[in-house]
Amino acid sequence: MDKERATDLAAAARHARYGRLPERIRFEDMTEEVEAVRGGGATASYNPESAWTSYSCLALDLGL
Repeated sequence: MDKERATDLAAAARHARYGRLPERIRFEDMTEEVEAVRGGGATASYNPESAWTSYSCLALDLGL
């Protein structure tokens, strides 16, 4: 009988915590519209001296 009561208490605790689904979030609330910067912004400039930090090519690394 004590085991059954413990099971019922555990079931009640689970139901209190997970008994219902969370509220729906509208798509409009999950997205944000931001105007694009004309001309490419910070990524439009090219610096050849630091280009190696974002470009990796095995053939160039081996000197081929």
